[in-house]
Amino acid sequence: MVDTHGTCTDRFTPVRSALAASLADKDVGASVAVFVDGEPEVDLWGGHVDADRTIPWQRDTLTNVWSSTKTMTALCALILADRGALDLDAPVAAYWPEFA
Repeated sequence: MVDTHGTCTDRFTPVRSALAASLADKDVGASVAVFVDGEPEVDLWGGHVDADRTIPWQRDTLTNVWSSTKTMTALCALILADRGALDLDAPVAAYWPEFA
């Protein structure tokens, strides 16, 4: 297993194990943070920044996130549908007339 750094509460110990297993198996470096009701429960990182594994991953290592807006848009749409504010069967033009 790869060493991880940071903190996590006891109830999130499996997250630490999953991060370490992922770093040992396929990921070069990674970090994860989980907040519950605004309180930090997980703040973990490990591995390396580079493929040669010479530069350790730090708590504040910056990463590029690809296509995160697609996930957030889908999540927002599903929340609106759950609240009855969006009909998933309606044509797009019902909400965006210029689309038609």
